[in-house]
Amino acid sequence: MKRLINIRPSPITKVILGALPFALTLLVYLWASDIRLAENPNDKLMPAFSSFFSAMGELVFEPSQRSGEYLFLQDSISSLRRLLLGVILSASVGLVLGVLNGAIPVLRANLSPYITIVSLIPPMAVLPILFIVFGLDELSKVMLIFIGITPFLIRDLQSKTLELPSEQLIKAQTLGASTWQIIIRVMLPQVLPRLIEALRLSLGPAWLFLIAAEAIAAQNGLGYRIFLVRRYLSMDIILPYVVWITLLAFLFDWLLHVFSERAFPWFHTSR
Repeated sequence: MKRLINIRPSPITKVILGALPFALTLLVYLWASDIRLAENPNDKLMPAFSSFFSAMGELVFEPSQRSGEYLFLQDSISSLRRLLLGVILSASVGLVLGVLNGAIPVLRANLSPYITIVSLIPPMAVLPILFIVFGLDELSKVMLIFIGITPFLIRDLQSKTLELPSEQLIKAQTLGASTWQIIIRVMLPQVLPRLIEALRLSLGPAWLFLIAAEAIAAQNGLGYRIFLVRRYLSMDIILPYVVWITLLAFLFDWLLHVFSERAFPWFHTSR
């Protein structure tokens, strides 16, 4: 008897099974929307798809009368710039401190307890402090992303560095490699693909911190627009923006995965 755990779906079956939950969600929404609109044509909670196209058409294709800018494009560019700055800064610091903490016991004894405590502080709790210290401009939003995900990256990469086979380190020292040669030539190449894996896991929290910061203090951005129109119950704008944020997050995750597979094929083959 063939067990369920041994059944592998074909590529076509995978696509069908993967698309099924999305199709069911869409059908449930259309069904519930028709019911609500039949009872109240002015219902804003679950608008018809025609309302989505009408509302988003103004933001996408018509310039703002106040600023002359295309709001959807401006919001997307502003949010992506903040997100990329925060993630790149976090990845750089996380990689350096994570590898050094894992490689040098004295440094690990000094910094690891501090980073552990910092990682336990809810980033949203320090958001008012960031606004006071860095102001309400771009820096405070970037710093929230940085504070939110950097400690996780440091701890994760420190752990991955400590998991490297000790035989490799012993052989490198036997061949006369110095501490920095071991870090750069032995540890760093093996930790880089693990950094990308950690970044993929950090994208969700990074988007969360970005949207929260934009909702509280911003003049543009995807999070700003969502919280601006919520007072009017404009679900015809909120839901498309949520879908767009989800698509951007999925795109970043996919790009990181593709880059990792092409840059470090040995890592994925070994897995």
